[in-house]
Amino acid sequence: MTGPIAVTIAGSDSGGGAGIQGDLKTFSALGVYGASVITALTAQNTKHVEAIHDVPADFVVAQIDAVFSDLEVGAVKIGMLSQAAAIAAVAEGLDRWRQTRVVLDPVMVASSGDRLLAPDAFDALKHFLMPRALVITPNLPEAALLLDAPLAQDESEMRKQAEQLIKLGAKAALIKGGHGEGTEAVDLLVEPDSVTRLATARIAAADLHGTGCALSSAVAAFLAKGLHLADAARAAKAYVSAAIATAARVKVGNGRGPVHHFHAWW
Repeated sequence: MTGPIAVTIAGSDSGGGAGIQGDLKTFSALGVYGASVITALTAQNTKHVEAIHDVPADFVVAQIDAVFSDLEVGAVKIGMLSQAAAIAAVAEGLDRWRQTRVVLDPVMVASSGDRLLAPDAFDALKHFLMPRALVITPNLPEAALLLDAPLAQDESEMRKQAEQLIKLGAKAALIKGGHGEGTEAVDLLVEPDSVTRLATARIAAADLHGTGCALSSAVAAFLAKGLHLADAARAAKAYVSAAIATAARVKVGNGRGPVHHFHAWW
């Protein structure tokens, strides 16, 4: 019997902490076979992004068709898509292969502060991908950018912004509160008929590279394993919190190091 399979559609992180590499590590750590569709190559390390080389849309299509025609995919995580043509190609591919368990991480700015989304791709992401997502997983700055709104200052504002994102087409929104203040790091999963509060003690950690990628890919991994969305989000939050807490054990590079994807194994 085939085990769970998840696919990440995202950019490559040559430093290994985020993007395709981080997603595949997360899938593996959670017992899910990972396949990939690479949308961009980045030359980056723990300090900054040196360069981005976008994969042509027709080659993104070729990867999608090769993977989905052969593998029994249980869930899809979508990360960095910097060009409008690639976004449209991915949306068409999701429809063509009838993928509904889709986790959209709207990666617009790298942890280093480097902008990753071309201006003309911004509207394409909202128009083509958000309506095809089971859940969208923005952090506080990304949610504010998507809505052209101020940064949410508390849980009430987070919930309101999540509800606005659902009105834009997403079936659910998981807003990550890691950029917020307070003793707790609170994420809110807002669905049309429910709100799930995910809270952990805020961890004072410097090495947070790949946190968002790890959370969205963990949600996809648990969806591929058959969990319902709220349970998948809860399990993903626990996994990422432990990955942050143990990040210092895998200190690499001279900048913002990665979270510890394999904290349960190494």
